[in-house]
Amino acid sequence: MRERLKARIAAKTARIVIVGMGYVGLPLALRFAENGFPVVGLDVDPEKIARLGGGRSYIGHIPDARIQAARAAGFEPSTDHALAREADAVILCVPTPLTRHREPDLSYIDGTLESLLPHLRPGQLLSLESTTYPGTTEEHLRPKLEGRGFRVGEDFFLVYSPEREDPGNTEFEARAIPKVCSGCTPACLELGAALYGEVVDRVVPVSSPRAAEMTKLLENIHRAVNIGLVNEMKVVADRMGIDIHEVIQAAATKPFGFTPYYPGPGLGGHCIPIDPFYLTWKAREYGIHTRFIELAGEVNSSMPGFVVSKVTAALNEREQAVRGSRVLVLGLAYKKNVDDVRESPSVVIMEKLRDLGAEVAYHDPHVPVFPRMRDHHFDLASVALTPASLASYDCVIVATAHDCFDYAMILEHARLIVDTRGVYRDRAAHVVRA
Repeated sequence: MRERLKARIAAKTARIVIVGMGYVGLPLALRFAENGFPVVGLDVDPEKIARLGGGRSYIGHIPDARIQAARAAGFEPSTDHALAREADAVILCVPTPLTRHREPDLSYIDGTLESLLPHLRPGQLLSLESTTYPGTTEEHLRPKLEGRGFRVGEDFFLVYSPEREDPGNTEFEARAIPKVCSGCTPACLELGAALYGEVVDRVVPVSSPRAAEMTKLLENIHRAVNIGLVNEMKVVADRMGIDIHEVIQAAATKPFGFTPYYPGPGLGGHCIPIDPFYLTWKAREYGIHTRFIELAGEVNSSMPGFVVSKVTAALNEREQAVRGSRVLVLGLAYKKNVDDVRESPSVVIMEKLRDLGAEVAYHDPHVPVFPRMRDHHFDLASVALTPASLASYDCVIVATAHDCFDYAMILEHARLIVDTRGVYRDRAAHVVRA
């Protein structure tokens, strides 16, 4: 079975089924389709599938033309999990959020696997790409497969290969990003490396799924901790009257031993604010309290509150209360030039201001209407950004520094700007750094 599957991968006749057509699964499906593989993209959201079936993208940085080219090459979007029976490789790209108690929520993985299990058969490869705690693949997925009679490493092959998507980043093509890959057995690793080796330039094999799972967490925790550090430095520098962006630029001239990270209004996206807590939860099983990681999480989580405090102070200096003030938030997405609002600090800032009695609006051309979110709701659409509209707000918050914003116009017509991204470096009486 191993040799047959390996031969089908090499010939690009292996049928690939990717479950989860989100920010990770859809680009991966397109990548395989563009490299000549027959690909099925599964998702439980019929609206997404309908859009893809019609050659239309629902992710801002993925153009319709790319979907249409993939469709012409044989990419098949569907909601029918029974199509997994025809697959040679099944790749899971489903969310792994946190519960309200900041514990891992594997319900999407479990629900997906339960839907797939009746259709899986010997000779297939199953790869998990979702970020999760060390042990998930071998302790959680493998027993479920073996409970159905599969012999992992002999007649069924189980792989963990964490995603490395960075939505909106145009500096790195998907092929050029090395792919960490692991398998539950040497045969699993061999096939996983062969599969991903067809669509990326370099596969990085590691000894076990636990090592690969920890690798992904280290990547994201490294970023979360360093952002937490620079966010705390920002608060200290602000109290001392020092421009933290000037400090970072000066420190970055050191040719060794320093990597610049930049402060902001908090962390967003599906990885950085969430993934560190997967490790803190698992570490408790071993009697370890990950104080350093949790402290960084606390600092980053406090940043929306810091921004609101700066808004409050700035309005007070102008003898105006937050209650009844009109506040415009620029940028709803969690990072610039994307339409992803998951865990966006902009939303938290808006909620805090609303709770204080402010009338809140937002402008974000990447997010025309406030989307459905699990824990947040605003009945809002993106407002027009004109000189007149800017002048009508008591405060404008630069929360996400999209390239499409006309920052000169904003500076000229806004009465008060609270800048959380370091856009306005030159001193201006109506600009407050946050």
